[in-house]
Amino acid sequence: MKYIQSAKNTQVKQWKKLLSKKGRDEFGTYLLEGFHLVEEALKYKEQIDEIIVNEEVELPQSWVYDDVPLTMVSKEVAKVLSDTGTTQGVFAICQQQRKTFEFNQGTYLLLDGVQDPGNIGTMIRTADAAGIDAVILGKGTVDLYNPKLLRSAQGSHFHLSVFHYDLVKWIEGCKSMKIPVYGTALENAIEFGSVSPQESFALVVGNEGNGVSDEILQKTDQNLYIPIRGRAESLNVSVAAGVLLYHLKN
Repeated sequence: MKYIQSAKNTQVKQWKKLLSKKGRDEFGTYLLEGFHLVEEALKYKEQIDEIIVNEEVELPQSWVYDDVPLTMVSKEVAKVLSDTGTTQGVFAICQQQRKTFEFNQGTYLLLDGVQDPGNIGTMIRTADAAGIDAVILGKGTVDLYNPKLLRSAQGSHFHLSVFHYDLVKWIEGCKSMKIPVYGTALENAIEFGSVSPQESFALVVGNEGNGVSDEILQKTDQNLYIPIRGRAESLNVSVAAGVLLYHLKN
């Protein structure tokens, strides 16, 4: 077992780079933080290069990580690696997964330019709970391995297919297989309750400020809106996605 005490250590500096997209792209890895996420990675056989633990923290005896290198670090190093205010002192370096996906009849959530990683993580987690087959991250959407996104998703990116892809091409694929594609909009749209649940569908939700792009809306089969009963101006995109997914999936 290795031990690293100094935050100025070369290895620590490399790990720290994984908190940025540039660093993750450079090394092809990402950093998980916290007991739950590391446990999920072990449970779902994620390719883990290394587990890092604060010397003051004891790992659960139930964890099976015999083939994974373990590095003990000082409290100072753990604090440097953390993307949270109060770290649990447990991390894992994981390989980014270039997932392959066989496109067929199914249920899909498409994200068009969604910028808030917390919203994206919540939608991935909600899609997982609703039994959706895949979440497709379109152009302008935050990187899947963003630390805040991963914390918000709570390990759901291990449970279903999540990947970056061209939404226009995905919608064209849906249409070729007669899978209905629903956009979300306030104009030229119908109330979501008037649409019956579907065996297969694709739902597109968009940027927090601008919504789904006109390019995508022009390619959908039908656009939906959720009526506002009170005085709120709008719904958070992750809340709206949850309402629509559960309705369409039934």
